[in-house]
Amino acid sequence: MKVIPAIDLLDGQVVRLHKGNYDEVTVYNNSPLDEARKFQEAGFDHIHIVDLNGAKEGAFINLEHIQEIINELGISVQTGGGIRSYDDASMLLEKGLANIICSSMAVKSKEAWLSVLDSYGERAILGMDLKDGKVAYGGWLETLDQTLVEFLQPMIDRGLRTVLSTDISKDGTLEGPNLELYKKLKSQFPDLNFIASGGVSNATDLEALEKQNMYGVVVGRAYYEEKLTLDEMLEYHTPI
Repeated sequence: MKVIPAIDLLDGQVVRLHKGNYDEVTVYNNSPLDEARKFQEAGFDHIHIVDLNGAKEGAFINLEHIQEIINELGISVQTGGGIRSYDDASMLLEKGLANIICSSMAVKSKEAWLSVLDSYGERAILGMDLKDGKVAYGGWLETLDQTLVEFLQPMIDRGLRTVLSTDISKDGTLEGPNLELYKKLKSQFPDLNFIASGGVSNATDLEALEKQNMYGVVVGRAYYEEKLTLDEMLEYHTPI
């Protein structure tokens, strides 16, 4: 299982939001580079960075910080937040990102997203946010009136291989991941690689996800709140 440390960037600072609420922000570090260096020096080779300004405003004002991390540390980075067009996706990948994660684009600009899959294949990851089992979008305020099969199958047909799936009710809560949800997803879509996101609170949660043979898990708040150490995270990590 790939344990992927998360860095959420807002106005150039490392932060965490509670359940995606921009009014509930905790700042952990004023230097994204210093934060990323901790993960690299511990032995992680790939990190997850969310551009919260991009997600909210559609402007990649944190891109300079992401590029600095890549250039200074030589670490692999996957990023999401505000990717709304084919040109956005292409630009980010050409800037040196290993992977891009698209969520709302897959709902609102489906043909453009399918074209990204055609062009970039496994470098394009679907960010699938789920609310009561349905795909949520628009800042998690709306849900898609489609089954997961109807939503995912066209993408699978065009080369989708990896899905970062967040249970909104668990995001940033430290209440534990939704193990039953991931079990169902893996059973229903055995050819997809699922990355769990949301709710991880301790090493026991990582152990449970590993036992379910999850492809990967993103760890954010549990690390920043000192519920998980880097050594504990590495114990369950298989390098990419």
